[in-house]
Amino acid sequence: MKLFVGLGNPGPKYENNRHNIGFMAADEIHRRHSSFSPWRARFQAHVSEGTLAGEKVLLMKQQPT
Repeated sequence: MKLFVGLGNPGPKYENNRHNIGFMAADEIHRRHSSFSPWRARFQAHVSEGTLAGEKVLLMKQQPT
């Protein structure tokens, strides 16, 4: 299993900020690959499970505590 963690600043104020490129990358991977589950809150993050090239992947975007 691989873990992809997209780092950024949560909240609409920072949504399109260049410092959120990690969130944007995670969202784009999620959008392009239909194998991923819907985002859900877990581990103080938004999490989605899926597969890429036959390997299990966990996408994460950290959220405030």
